[in-house]
Amino acid sequence: MEIKPITTYTGKVVPLFNDNIDTDQIIPKVHLKRISKSGFGPFAFDEWRYLDDGSDNPDFNPNKPEYKDASILITGENFGCGSSREHAAWAIKDYGFDIIIAGSYSDIFYMNCTKNAMLPIVLDKEAREYLADAGEITIDLPNQTVSTKDKSFDFQIDETWKKKLVNGLDDIDITLQFEDAIKNYEAAKTY
Repeated sequence: MEIKPITTYTGKVVPLFNDNIDTDQIIPKVHLKRISKSGFGPFAFDEWRYLDDGSDNPDFNPNKPEYKDASILITGENFGCGSSREHAAWAIKDYGFDIIIAGSYSDIFYMNCTKNAMLPIVLDKEAREYLADAGEITIDLPNQTVSTKDKSFDFQIDETWKKKLVNGLDDIDITLQFEDAIKNYEAAKTY
């Protein structure tokens, strides 16, 4: 998967203000039969997203017309808790979300987001509620701000994750930055 750098990002928001949304709610285990990272989007939030007859649930915010094409999910506390399945991050990314703004995250889910070119942002409830009503917001990752036309909020992110996301790097790309040093080490090694 090509990782696109995230520097300044403007997108439409959709609120899903449930707390403790776990990975089984994000991608039910029945859909974990694929061997690639893609194709999980249609199963994201499956039990909330669809009615029993398979049609879209009109009460599920991301299905509502006013949130069509939203790429920023604003949600509650402890997002991505539960099992450590990376499929949850794949499903959300494949659904079309590039940014998630929550009150807190499971540590593993947070890491899985950053490893899959999604920016997880932590903001307090008041900020999230304000942003949810904004319609469209702008994230400036280098300056660590989330802004509407009239208000801005600062957020924190570990410098390692920030560097990866701003530069569009994954773990392999980071390792390859040291390719010459690795080759020199291997060449000097006596077995």
